[in-house]
Amino acid sequence: MHAPPDHHAGAEQRGRTPARWRAAVAVTAAATMSLSVGAAPASAATGYTVTATIPVSKNPFGVAFDPAAGTVYVVNSFDGAGNGTVSVINAATSTVTATIPVSNYPFAVAADPAAGTVYVANGNGTVSVINAATRTVTATIPVGTDRDSDPDGVAVDPAAGTVYVTNYDDDTVSVINEATRAVTATIPVGQIPFGVAADPAAGTVYVTNAYDGTVSVINAATSTVTATIPVGHYPFAVTADPAAGTVYVADYGSNTVSVINAATSTVTATIPVGTQPDGVAVNPATHTAYVANSGSNTVSVISASGPASGPIVSGYRANTCVADKGDSTANDTPVTVATCDASPGQDWTVTGTGTLQVNGKCLDIYRDEKTNKAPVELYTCTGGANQQWHATAGTLVNPVSGKCLDDPRFNTTPGTQLEIYTCNGGANQQWKIP
Repeated sequence: MHAPPDHHAGAEQRGRTPARWRAAVAVTAAATMSLSVGAAPASAATGYTVTATIPVSKNPFGVAFDPAAGTVYVVNSFDGAGNGTVSVINAATSTVTATIPVSNYPFAVAADPAAGTVYVANGNGTVSVINAATRTVTATIPVGTDRDSDPDGVAVDPAAGTVYVTNYDDDTVSVINEATRAVTATIPVGQIPFGVAADPAAGTVYVTNAYDGTVSVINAATSTVTATIPVGHYPFAVTADPAAGTVYVADYGSNTVSVINAATSTVTATIPVGTQPDGVAVNPATHTAYVANSGSNTVSVISASGPASGPIVSGYRANTCVADKGDSTANDTPVTVATCDASPGQDWTVTGTGTLQVNGKCLDIYRDEKTNKAPVELYTCTGGANQQWHATAGTLVNPVSGKCLDDPRFNTTPGTQLEIYTCNGGANQQWKIP
């Protein structure tokens, strides 16, 4: 079985065994023991399918997706001498179109589509900055305490202009300002941080803890851990799909991907992939995940199931449904409660993008308001924050406002327009979706 390389092999070796190498030995031994006793492989959860497997260069460890360019970036960690490269894949054709040399032992990559920039975490204590258009390295940024910090994970928050880098041997996260390309903060985290992902809309950062088999959820504003989620063995990489409210974790020691519901911080699916998956990225438009499998030199492509459709039924009155008033297709049509009648105006589609659609329109918060009692209506689907809804413990939450879809004052009179209100767990905020 393949093991991750020793970052410090060669003339400058400090005479110690790096943590990454120790982790690789432990993973290899555990996997060998599991196979020797005939452990059954994990089964895929319903709704997720590996639809393609793409050969790349030697030892792929990290993967990132640029939706603007339709490009997938995969870092290839070493060629025997420690030389690292980045493979550039055309997502439409699933073919490698370029190979970019970077620093020694690259292990993670992240893209900022708006800035046209790609960041690569290298095992020699640096981050390479790549110009996506010219496919050249334009800067190299030191991170961690020294060249032995082993930066292994990198994520970008484009809205804040911030890059997060996990330093494996330091148990820290470096925060980089994109504009100045300088480290502005170093945050202590858990034992052996490996992968990192940012959800800018939620202000959340996810960090995998390789030795613990967990994912830490960090509030980006306060730099505090708000939840710890158990996942598979030796989680190495993580990525977030904010619109779908989903987080994907590559479980290196389990040969699986754990799928986390971001709203509930629970694992909802476990998907078998290739050998030793240690990189994962997602296309937010199609909700397709790409997984780099370092043990089999492949990339697994995971597709989510199609949208579900049907009535959205009130948890307060079982015969009351969410309805398009008058079965209208016009913008600004009020969304109301009505007696369930199986009409087209009550046949909602729950999409993978986080929207609720009926008659070709989306459930929308009036004028993108975020205050209590803001009415909801139908409007042309834009993908905007005011059209996002996450199913959470029986409620429908708009993640940007933090408010719940609400039947005002428990009013079940047909034609009553629905609104958003502070989530309180009341029966008038409970909905059964398709």
